[in-house]
Amino acid sequence: MARYTGPKQKVNRRFNMPLFGPSKYLERKNYPPGMHGPKMRRKMSDYGIALAEKQKLRFQYGLLERQFRRIFERALGTRGITGEILLQLLETRVDNIAYRLGLAKTRTAARQLVGHGHLRVNGRKETIPSRNLRAGDVIEVRENPITRQLVGKNLEACAGRPVPDWLSLNNEAMKGQVMRIPTREEIAPIVNEQLVVEFYSR
Repeated sequence: MARYTGPKQKVNRRFNMPLFGPSKYLERKNYPPGMHGPKMRRKMSDYGIALAEKQKLRFQYGLLERQFRRIFERALGTRGITGEILLQLLETRVDNIAYRLGLAKTRTAARQLVGHGHLRVNGRKETIPSRNLRAGDVIEVRENPITRQLVGKNLEACAGRPVPDWLSLNNEAMKGQVMRIPTREEIAPIVNEQLVVEFYSR
C-alpha cells in the first residue's frame, strides 16, 4: 500500500496550502521551507508552474507518481475532456468518497479505514482504496462496535463539513451512496487541471 510518508508540513509550506487537511502550521509559517524560505522570490517557468499543479493534485489525493500517472493514462484513453475525467477518477475513489462523507477526518485516515476492511461497498467487504465507484454504488461501515464507534466520532467531528450534492449520507446507518458522477464545478479543484494535462503531454 504505497503512500507518501514524508513531512507533510513541508509540502504544505512549499505550495502554501493545506493539502493534507486543515493545518494551523501555515498561519505561523506561511513561507516555503528551508533557510532561504522567508526571502524566496524566485520566478517560476511555465514548466515549473505545470509541475507544481501536478504535484499539488497528487499530494492532495495521497498518490505516488506511478499511481497518478496510471490514472492520467486512463483518463487520456477515455472519451471526453481529459482534465475533467482525471478529476472524476480521483474524486470517485473509495478512500476519497469515505473522506467526503465524513467517515474519516482526512484522506489518509480514509485510506487506512478502507485498507483495514472497515467498509463495505454494495454489501461486500472493500480493501482497495483506489477502486472507483459508480453512480448507485453504496458504501457503508461494517457491523463492528469498535469500528462504528470510531466512525461515529469522525462523523461528529466532520459535522461542519458539508457532504457534496453528488453523494448522500445516512448518519444513523453510517451509510452513503453515490448519486451521480460529479462535474468539475462540484469538485471545485484546487489546481488548473489543464496544466496537468499539458505537463504530461510534453
